[in-house]
Amino acid sequence: MTESLLVSIIINNYNYACFLAEAINSAINQTYPHIEVIVVDDGSTDNSRNIIAGYGNRIIPILQPNGKQAAAFNSGFAKSKGDIIIFLDSDDYLFPQTVERIVAVWLPNLSKVHYRLEVVDADRQSLGYTFPQGGEPLSTGEVWKTLLDVGGYVRVPTSGNALNRKALLPLFPIADDYKLTADDYLSVLVPFAGEVAAVEEPLGAYRIHGSNQWALATVTSDRLHRFIRHDLVVYKLLLDKAKELGYELPQDFELRSMARFQVRLASLRLNPENHPIEHDQLFYLISSGIQSIWKYTTFSWQKQLIYTIWFLWTGLLPLPLAKPAITWFFTPLFRPQLLKKIYASVS
Repeated sequence: MTESLLVSIIINNYNYACFLAEAINSAINQTYPHIEVIVVDDGSTDNSRNIIAGYGNRIIPILQPNGKQAAAFNSGFAKSKGDIIIFLDSDDYLFPQTVERIVAVWLPNLSKVHYRLEVVDADRQSLGYTFPQGGEPLSTGEVWKTLLDVGGYVRVPTSGNALNRKALLPLFPIADDYKLTADDYLSVLVPFAGEVAAVEEPLGAYRIHGSNQWALATVTSDRLHRFIRHDLVVYKLLLDKAKELGYELPQDFELRSMARFQVRLASLRLNPENHPIEHDQLFYLISSGIQSIWKYTTFSWQKQLIYTIWFLWTGLLPLPLAKPAITWFFTPLFRPQLLKKIYASVS
């Protein structure tokens, strides 16, 4: 019976004392009764541990030296007993009925249920969109086939996933090779353990603030470099998994992700001296991105045209003119109203 499933909410924290209590409160105040809340503090130097101590036996605390994301996941999972596992970043929070909604759609053969996250600012004010952005539905079903075909799927960050313990057991402990990319490691490999289900409404909040890694309030080459490194990790994981399954990735596998070329082109334009991939050239990234748009996306022709213009503009115009195009793509909040209307009309 799904009503008796135990759900473990594992909060991983490093120096987010200003948000930590809200994350913990959102976990312990779930409407679903069968939960355990584990808080892993990964070597914080702020007031986090005092906040954790204040919850007494309402939570299971784990205090450890700083070992990065994989170490926090490993410690939390080892301590957990839940049938369903939610890794909650300490700067995010869940809505009161999150777990109840997850359990209502849960099936034993699922590898995970993922759900949208409302994007909010540091003060919990909605920014008017959900993560992931755009109207495309979250991926469901045999997502592993999509991964081996195009290298990705429509997914949600860490806090938007409820994972089957049985799917996680073969994947833990996570090796130190993935100490900074444990979220990618799980997002890529968990779907190979079973089908994926989705809840299309937001069940939690993803907070954009000045210090969180993926808060693209401003576009810098360092942030783009992180995206590139994560993409390289995903590619290696899929290559290894394909070999394990006796499957050969398509010869044009790299071409099947338009976003890959957008990030690399923006990175190369903003900081060519420190671009992570030495062999990248402007013409290659522009032409590959355009090929990917017209061959592998399911966009309307109008939207395909907009993205084609973006690649040409970003790659060929002088940097002072290319920078606005880069900013507008990676930070939708900064798009001019006219551009927002045009983009929305062809979505």
